[in-house]
Amino acid sequence: MQHLGFKWTVFVLLLVLPLLGGLKLSMAGHYLPLAAYGLLSVVTFGLYWHDKRRAMAQGQRTPENLLHASELLGGWPGALIAQQAFRHKTRKVSYQLVFWLIVLVHQAFWVDQIVLAGRFLGRGI
Repeated sequence: MQHLGFKWTVFVLLLVLPLLGGLKLSMAGHYLPLAAYGLLSVVTFGLYWHDKRRAMAQGQRTPENLLHASELLGGWPGALIAQQAFRHKTRKVSYQLVFWLIVLVHQAFWVDQIVLAGRFLGRGI
């Protein structure tokens, strides 16, 4: 992987808001967001791994809509790691555009929840 230090820095920075928001909610007894990010990241990583293997074997692929749905539900951190680890889906511009929009939606949600106290997207989850 090229520019590994830079990529890890970006990854960690992207996780700051979800982690802060998830910790804030877990202190109030709401553990689902942190659990969802963790579980869905593992599932999404597995979906990418399976899709990469199927692509190499010329088998039936995992639908992109399923990959994006798992990212949207909270698995985008696992997807980002899988993209780099397997060098998968990194060059397809249309795919990357949707992926980064999903990451942006998650960041906007947590900015609203943490910084703006839910003024735009509703108070708390």
